[in-house]
Amino acid sequence: MSEPVSICVIGSGYVGLVAAVCFAEMGHRVICVDNDKDKVETLRSGGVPIYEEHLPDLLGKHLGRGVEFTANLAGAVEKSEAIFIAVGTPQGDTGAADLSYVEAVVSEIARSVTEYKVIVEKSTVPVYTNEWIRRVLHRHGVDPGLFDVVSNPEFLREGTAVIDFLHPDRIVVGAGSERSAQLLQRIYAPLTSGTYYEQPGALPGVCSAAHPARILVTSAQSAEIIKHASNAFLALKISFINAVANLAENVDADIEDIAAGIGLDSRIGPRFLRAGIGYGGSCFPKDVAAFHWVAQQQGLNFQLLDEVRRINDAQRDVFFNKVRAALWTLRGKRIAALGLAFKGDTDDIRESPAIEIVRRLIDSGATVTAYDPAAIERTQAVLPPSEKLKYAKDLYEAAKDADAVLILTDWKEFSNIDLPRLNRAVKFPIIIDGRNLYKPDEITDQGFTYVSIGRPATYNAQQGKPRKLIF
Repeated sequence: MSEPVSICVIGSGYVGLVAAVCFAEMGHRVICVDNDKDKVETLRSGGVPIYEEHLPDLLGKHLGRGVEFTANLAGAVEKSEAIFIAVGTPQGDTGAADLSYVEAVVSEIARSVTEYKVIVEKSTVPVYTNEWIRRVLHRHGVDPGLFDVVSNPEFLREGTAVIDFLHPDRIVVGAGSERSAQLLQRIYAPLTSGTYYEQPGALPGVCSAAHPARILVTSAQSAEIIKHASNAFLALKISFINAVANLAENVDADIEDIAAGIGLDSRIGPRFLRAGIGYGGSCFPKDVAAFHWVAQQQGLNFQLLDEVRRINDAQRDVFFNKVRAALWTLRGKRIAALGLAFKGDTDDIRESPAIEIVRRLIDSGATVTAYDPAAIERTQAVLPPSEKLKYAKDLYEAAKDADAVLILTDWKEFSNIDLPRLNRAVKFPIIIDGRNLYKPDEITDQGFTYVSIGRPATYNAQQGKPRKLIF
């Protein structure tokens, strides 16, 4: 391992907590700061406030040794060479990222800078945020020779964030000085040299000592745009395949075959070509909107991003109309909703298409029984149990006496349903799959009517095929 670096990570959300624990796993000394004292106490006791694979194990391994938690930002800054800012940048009313949390943290950092520090943007921020951070520090009287500002965007996927951090596709460092670039290269040296992967107990993944992680050093502005452009492009791929799925369905083609054929092209690749009910979460919706706002501020009309958002929003309408077409009317119907998180392997419900669909079902007069392996507690905070909404302890309880079963999140558990047992639980054997987790034949062979995205609906013999309904 290279020489350890003393690191301060400000913020203990998805990005901050994963970064803090993974930096400790790489051999560094980390202080993670949060102003939520209750959360700090939870973390100090080994509790993990988010659902993320490997995170509890790594926290238990390094707590009190490589990583500690505090609410004392000034003390953490004074002890650290590098200060990573990983606070929230929520979307504002105009679509722009709200950088007030970043500014507040930078103002507080300024009071504690008495020797050279590298201040690192880890939050997702628009281009020129590095310059604004520099200006805020100047306004608070910090000597320009005592700091550098670096952009180091994260490319983590919720559910696989720990592995993504330790086995990254790329590490991007936007630095304006050789001194700050060298410090970031020291921090990531265990990954870029491959030494981490040779350590006993290193988490396995795509990188290895023979094929270590790659690092790209750019300007700060380029690094900031790389982050927004990457997420916008992935969102574009999702919206594109959903638009193709609607065409495929109208001509009785199969979007799964089409996506496979497209994905075999090495210039395109198969990832993010999964038709469904659209993207959600804390990144794609916010980053597409923020990237569009940045372009507008520069006098550019990035119309493509408008269409990406429009298609994504419309995909929820497409799915909801499938539910209505399968059930005719929704008032008085019992619906089993499988999945509440915006994707599998996370408890994050921010901008979740599943939550929006559940709300629309209830507004249309249906009674919904919902189940999710991890996101029920978070969902109950925004959708409390009621006469129209109940929560089940497993998917079979959710499906009991249901008029239809909706698959809204791509949890592995939902890919391995005991279909005969499910058939015995429901009132009518109808599955409406918003994630295309099954092949139509394997569902209809078990007596179900099966409706999915971008493929012709398949019907069991008892129900027969209805005429196409238009709304």
